Amino acid sequence: MVKHNYQQIGETLYEEHLDNGLGIFVFPKPEFGKYYAFFATRYGGMDTRFQVDGQWLDTPMGIAHYLEHKMFDTPDGGNALQTLSATGASPNAFTSTAITGYHFECTDGFWENLRTLLEFVSVPYFTKESVEKEQGIIGQEIRMIEDQPGWQAYHLLLEALYHHHPVRNSVAGTVESIAQITAETLYQCHGAFYTPANMVLCVAGDVDPERVCALAREILPQQAKPPIPRDCGAAEPETVFRREDSRAMAVSAPLLQLGIKGTPAPDGPSQLRQRFLGELACEALAGSSSPLYRQLYDQGLINSGFYLGYMDYPGCAFLLAGGESKDPAAVRDAILAEGARIAREGLDDGLFQRLKKALYGMYVQSLNSFANLCVEQAKGYFANQDPWTFPAVYEAMEKQDVERFLSNWVQPERTSLVVIRPQEEAQ
Repeated sequence: MVKHNYQQIGETLYEEHLDNGLGIFVFPKPEFGKYYAFFATRYGGMDTRFQVDGQWLDTPMGIAHYLEHKMFDTPDGGNALQTLSATGASPNAFTSTAITGYHFECTDGFWENLRTLLEFVSVPYFTKESVEKEQGIIGQEIRMIEDQPGWQAYHLLLEALYHHHPVRNSVAGTVESIAQITAETLYQCHGAFYTPANMVLCVAGDVDPERVCALAREILPQQAKPPIPRDCGAAEPETVFRREDSRAMAVSAPLLQLGIKGTPAPDGPSQLRQRFLGELACEALAGSSSPLYRQLYDQGLINSGFYLGYMDYPGCAFLLAGGESKDPAAVRDAILAEGARIAREGLDDGLFQRLKKALYGMYVQSLNSFANLCVEQAKGYFANQDPWTFPAVYEAMEKQDVERFLSNWVQPERTSLVVIRPQEEAQ
């Protein structure tokens, strides 16, 4: 195994790549009495069209999330969640736009739990009856999600920002789309994406890294498979699909969701740099320490729940702002005006240095979480980058980089505004 010492952040990492293509990363934590394991595949809600044996397959929206639900079933009629919980572990899983991850935390029985995790994720078991039963369960979950104003605002925004990119897909799908899912389709998707070469295993705790690798070699398939070609739709223009959208729901005050469509960076170090630069630009533009935030707050246009952040997925990147506002259009216009002002007049150097130091400190503090360590490592691995080089990335960022970023991104034609309005206002 390769040992990495990241002295600036006080972390040690062991790295190994098995012959089957699996990446394994272990953070040894001898001073702690807990363990965390994260087993993930580069397969999410956006991956509905892909190629197998030279043929393009179109699968229903929501199938990655559906597959995550069904992966806990075992051939003996049991459930892997119950098996892990019986040992005192805290297991769970999630599906996002780009990845699906399975994880557990425990204080005892780590090796038994790790074996269970590797076995149930790598060996699927579906029946026609169990798949049909799950449709009702997930269908109810979808209806509950669709009734949430925040989810509706976010989903409408993605549809407004993007013309073709499958980030527009709802990760959970729709009641209609999941009705098309069969056991055969689930097996096809598992066979395509749940292969070691498309997966990563990250562990944190007082463990022997070599033993982690040995267990993975014992349980997982030995053969490496080639990567699966995926279709992310036609090339995206810089402009948004629509500038505005709205919906009436049961909210007490208008809920805004503002998106600014940017240019995605390619996988690798440049993507990592753009993510940190984007986060810093968001803080300078309308973060809680910025002049604009105070102005909007004093005018009663936003409250303490307002946020602005940078987001990216394979093939897309955007800024996302949200919160309650009595005048969402005024908030949008103020953000566009502030972006233009910073591009024209420049950013105050003192503010830039304070924001840069604060963001760096927050990121370092987040590494106290085993879950954050493992999930960040997994995302970095899938994006062909080393996330723990961030101290050098932060050090190299200059005020002019933020000014240039805001000048290029914060443009009216790149901006979409979605408003969830109280139902009485729509009448």
